[in-house]
Amino acid sequence: MSSKEKMVQVYKAPNEMEAQVIKSLLESYGIPCFLKSHASPSVHLFTVDGMGEVKVMVLESMAEEAKNLIVSENSG
Repeated sequence: MSSKEKMVQVYKAPNEMEAQVIKSLLESYGIPCFLKSHASPSVHLFTVDGMGEVKVMVLESMAEEAKNLIVSENSG
């Protein structure tokens, strides 16, 4: 893992609550991540034209594993 490794989006949640669930899932498997949003969750309780969406970001080297975990969790 390089200190200059870029962060990539692995999931786009419709709201902060769902994003926190995905973040917890990834962190429980040792994948550090952060949430990126354009608006305060207290302002947007629902998604309007994408304004309430929250992107889940991870290191590029962990993106594939993160995506696989999210898919397996959502399909199970």
